Amino acid sequence: MLTRLETIVVEKPWGRTDIPRDFGDFAGRRIGEIWFANPAGDAAPILVKFLFTSQRLSIQVHPDDAAARLAGYPRGKEECWLILSADPGAELGVGLTAEMTREALRAAALDGSIVEQIDWRAAKANDFVYNPAGTIHAIGGGLTVVEVQQNIDCTYRLYDYGRPRELHLNEALKVATLGPVHDPRDTVVDPHANRMLVEGPYFHLAYLTGPVDPALALTARGELTFVPLSAGCRAAGEAVALGEAVLIDDPATIEIDTDGRALLAWPA
Repeated sequence: MLTRLETIVVEKPWGRTDIPRDFGDFAGRRIGEIWFANPAGDAAPILVKFLFTSQRLSIQVHPDDAAARLAGYPRGKEECWLILSADPGAELGVGLTAEMTREALRAAALDGSIVEQIDWRAAKANDFVYNPAGTIHAIGGGLTVVEVQQNIDCTYRLYDYGRPRELHLNEALKVATLGPVHDPRDTVVDPHANRMLVEGPYFHLAYLTGPVDPALALTARGELTFVPLSAGCRAAGEAVALGEAVLIDDPATIEIDTDGRALLAWPA
């Protein structure tokens, strides 16, 4: 069985006008996100997005399950990024450079000095970063990123470079990790090697390349989200293009040409 997910294209002020043609012809529109709508809607546990950035996104944080449920959401939000391309000088902000008090962090968010407190890391293609809930983070400009996350629309912004959007200082300060964050899942992906990237507790994520390692693919269970990162990907006997995502139930049907690449995600 194969179900093609609806593609949602979102314009953003920080998006790009030079999206690779593999994703479609957007006629010069400033595209920030392409994401895939699961038929289950909010009940779906996983969401996958492509992000295209020309400037820094907001400095933000997400709650864990407990904090999110107290705020009326069904789950929290952990997420991870795989960098597909990076302009020279591109950066990711992950955690703080040093421990701070909540009072100092509030003041830094209000006066903008929080930007200097963020741990800005040089970003390059094939970098993989996992952000546990509570991690203060930001995506820099000049990046194409595929993001896999718990499916919830709950973002607490600490700082947004003067853009006219709401901040959520009280909520963010309650859930933020007030110091450096270095997750053991952070790594550099060998584009030619199949491997597991995430093994719970909220979702599983496998990086696949051709030929697919059958032992790795067959660890997948339940509803599987298959996301090509190149041409040459097939599932359940059908070609699946870059810029598409599908649901499948049998990982044995996945085929990837030599040097092709894809992600496979499923609930924990």
